[in-house]
Amino acid sequence: MNDMLQQLELLSRQINQAHRNAISSELAARGLSEIGHPMLLCILQSSGRDPEERCFAQRDLAELLHISPAAVANSLKSLEKGGYLIRTPGAEDARRNQITLTEKGQAAIQGCIQAFTAVSHRMLADFTPTEQLQLLSFRQRMLNNLRGGGDAPTPVKEEF
Repeated sequence: MNDMLQQLELLSRQINQAHRNAISSELAARGLSEIGHPMLLCILQSSGRDPEERCFAQRDLAELLHISPAAVANSLKSLEKGGYLIRTPGAEDARRNQITLTEKGQAAIQGCIQAFTAVSHRMLADFTPTEQLQLLSFRQRMLNNLRGGGDAPTPVKEEF
């Protein structure tokens, strides 16, 4: 792997870790440090009011969050234990849990959104609107490439 690609890979990992740390700090400042996957709460909140629309399979949630089904199970268990949600087996499919957010869960979502917003503002503080648009375009292309939609050649897998 050439030097530039190594630098980009290292920087990407550093940015991802710094972002996770910043989100964790912001959540802790809002009394929400026990929420391991704040995006999980946001996804659950975005579901409809109809009970059937609130039924989720762990596999589906894992795909949305790009984590393992086991990690989803652990997060749901932790959120349930913390009083953020209630899980009941789905009426038509016991593998799909009906998830209802409690008042505590609904309130936590606002804190999660505030944490995401604060981190985004801090992360992009010195960027002009034009630079932000360029960054958005670059990151969308990167995501598209990673999902297999780009025309870029597949690099040879190398171990670091």
